[in-house]
Amino acid sequence: MTENAQQQPTAPHTELPTQYAPADVEGPLYERWVERGYFEADAKSDKPPYTIVIPPPNVTGSLHLGHAFQHTLMDALTRRKRMQGHEALWLPGMDHAGIATQNVVERELGKEGKSRHDLGREAFVERVWQWKDEYGGRILGQMRRLGDGVDWNRERFTMDEGLSQAVQTIFKRLFDDELIYRAERIINWCPRCLTAISDIEVEYQDDDGELVSIKYGEGDDTLVVATTRAETMLGDTAVAVHPDDERYRHLIGTRIKLPLTDRSIPVVADAHVDPEFGTGAVKVTPAHDPNDFAIGQRHGLESLTVMDERGVITVHGPFEGLDRFEARSAIVAALRAEGRIVAEKRPYVHSVGHCSRCKTTLEPRLSMQWWVKVGPLAQAAGDAVRDGRVQIHPADMSKRYFDWVDNMHDWCISRQLWWGHRIPVWYGPDGEVVCVGPDEEPPTGEGWTQDPDVLDTWFSSGLWPFSTLGWPEQTPDLKKFYSTDVLLTGHDIIFFWVARMMMFGLYAMDGEVPFKTIALTGLVRDQFGKKMSKSSGTAVDPLDWMDTYGSDAVRFTLARGANPGTDVPIGEDWVQASRNFANKIWNATRFALMNGATVDGPLPDAAAMSATDRWILSRLNKTVAQVDAFYEDFQFAKLSDALFHFAWDEVFDWYVELSKTTFQAGGEPAEVSKRVLGEVLDVTLKLLHPVVPFVTETLWTTLTGGESVVVADWPQDSGFRDDAAEREIETLQSVITEVRRFRADQGLQPGQRVPARLALDGTALAPHEAAIRQLLRLQPEGEDFTATATLPVAGAEVALDLSGTIDVAAERKRLAKDLAAAEKEKSQATAKLGNEAFLAKAPDNVVEKIRGRLAKAEDDITRIQAQLDRLPQQ
Repeated sequence: MTENAQQQPTAPHTELPTQYAPADVEGPLYERWVERGYFEADAKSDKPPYTIVIPPPNVTGSLHLGHAFQHTLMDALTRRKRMQGHEALWLPGMDHAGIATQNVVERELGKEGKSRHDLGREAFVERVWQWKDEYGGRILGQMRRLGDGVDWNRERFTMDEGLSQAVQTIFKRLFDDELIYRAERIINWCPRCLTAISDIEVEYQDDDGELVSIKYGEGDDTLVVATTRAETMLGDTAVAVHPDDERYRHLIGTRIKLPLTDRSIPVVADAHVDPEFGTGAVKVTPAHDPNDFAIGQRHGLESLTVMDERGVITVHGPFEGLDRFEARSAIVAALRAEGRIVAEKRPYVHSVGHCSRCKTTLEPRLSMQWWVKVGPLAQAAGDAVRDGRVQIHPADMSKRYFDWVDNMHDWCISRQLWWGHRIPVWYGPDGEVVCVGPDEEPPTGEGWTQDPDVLDTWFSSGLWPFSTLGWPEQTPDLKKFYSTDVLLTGHDIIFFWVARMMMFGLYAMDGEVPFKTIALTGLVRDQFGKKMSKSSGTAVDPLDWMDTYGSDAVRFTLARGANPGTDVPIGEDWVQASRNFANKIWNATRFALMNGATVDGPLPDAAAMSATDRWILSRLNKTVAQVDAFYEDFQFAKLSDALFHFAWDEVFDWYVELSKTTFQAGGEPAEVSKRVLGEVLDVTLKLLHPVVPFVTETLWTTLTGGESVVVADWPQDSGFRDDAAEREIETLQSVITEVRRFRADQGLQPGQRVPARLALDGTALAPHEAAIRQLLRLQPEGEDFTATATLPVAGAEVALDLSGTIDVAAERKRLAKDLAAAEKEKSQATAKLGNEAFLAKAPDNVVEKIRGRLAKAEDDITRIQAQLDRLPQQ
């Protein structure tokens, strides 16, 4: 712990302003860090690597509290490792965000009365690039505001040249290994975005709908089916029942009339049908329902598509051209007119899938798409965690990971968009299908066309840990910084991103994992633990809080709430408290500087130190060890809390206050304490730096004269412990606390001086008399001293002369009134708890509340009686 202090160059202390103004400090300080190259990583360095890749924010995005939360934690990890001597790389970048970005630009075109089709594909894509260059990436500037210590020289974009080459390379390899294929299957289709949506991008919410029961067939050969999507009946190609359902066994294999059409459809037996649900008969629409599609495959049923890509009905004259929801009402009305509606339930609340981008109700749709065969890839991703090559933290989140990778369906990777990585497949005039790698020329000639679709955004971001380091080229960066050390991300995107990176990383890098640890965080909530939303007025722009309270305050608040895997509640009053903490650090360091605290030279020998000095150094080393342990376990809340209480409670509230007496007395003890105080602040500021970088940089460089705390050595536990000194100061603290409490009970003002006689001889408190008197505002006893109250504490005795400081009669009267109220409360609570009839009827929570009242009343009686006993006798 002392080596770094000896190594630091020192300079005369410059005077700190009386108040800390974050707005004046943070921006210039950050730019100075960047200009000096502190965040740049060197692939040629002999230092051990430490790598984190940033979850790439959308190019359309802006910094929200979730970003600020995770970026704070990643920055803290990286800053600490850099201080520990690692070649730390925190690699930044952005995701092209296919659907989101295309939607933004299409909305801009709409204001001009145009659509993308008016421009054509090539011109539209060029327009998106223009938008990206002009408006995209504002979050990068906001990351600077937060203090992100990223290597800006290595900034990447999922559609830059290098990453595009990586995408084409892995697509080709997967295609050649028959892990990518094209097939017609049911997908989630957005009629607004006009593209397929993967399962994990579907947002389910409870919608008010209707459940109608419809009679199919005629006479005795009828079946009743229930549906929330009556419009899809136009595409029914069967009715399915369970093979063991006695009610319908006679109908299996027969055909029944499909209402409103001139078609008859078969009745099939399928074990998928639950005979206990509804009527036990279900309509089968293979082209518009995933379960029905599977039934259709098993029974060789025809798949009839009855809607176009915009959700408009394309069949059966009366309903053709109607929007799907208009058709629903019209079809129900037509069925009702024919007497085929057996039952109707409105509203019928059920879970409905919506597009996560535009919130449109999705439509299951049979479509020809490109797929990744995930079986072997998912197996490898699961095995890497099972065999310990990748650790998930907290460990209980592993179940969610395995639930996903062990049951993963093939992944639909094609999107019907223009913005994104276009699928590198060409189709020939005679049915040829050619996949083209990055170093290959696409086929040319009449009749050859490229697939129009682009790849799912998560396909390219799944390559992020290695594509950003130069893969498929074997670059120095890839050799030095892969595998990455930690993936820190929210538990909500295990499925979106984490599993994708695991599959692709293991596949592309010959079994080498993309990261050694997956550290999962919770989500940021409002102060009541509820989801933040604009509609409810609880959404917060972190930049507003940074403007008001400073970036350090926002960062510290977020870190103090970061328990692994647990959601983080946050309110503005907590940010205010963190701002107060930053101010406290500032003021304590100003005091130290004004009183000559220094980091010059080695620490004095323990024999030359006071018990107070040895106590704070012992507590300091224990705090270093504790903080290190919490970092290794990703316990950001606990390490932040430990630092807060050590800095505020022990350093600022106790050690600084106790040192004032020593500094006033002067001499050698004062010189020793100045060096100890300098050491304590030096180390404390370093420990705090990864979480609150700006204020600590300003204070540390002023205190030590060092170049920057960013590149200072991380503190080490020197092993110094002094349990005896800790017990001695704990005794001193208990005495001061007890007398302060007594003073407050007597109504004395904090600054009011009281004559006192201290009997400390023979106790551990004897060397601390001057500090006790100063902190408790106790003046020496005079000739007319009369001990009107005596407090025996810790084997010593503090006698106070309260005559002339309080009205004893009035105080006795006030306390007697309080005592009577407490005794009445005790009597009432005791009576209720002794009433068997009451206890038999009262709810448990009511009984517990009364027990609490009784306990409080008893404590109040003890406390008030002690105060009365201590008052002077009249």
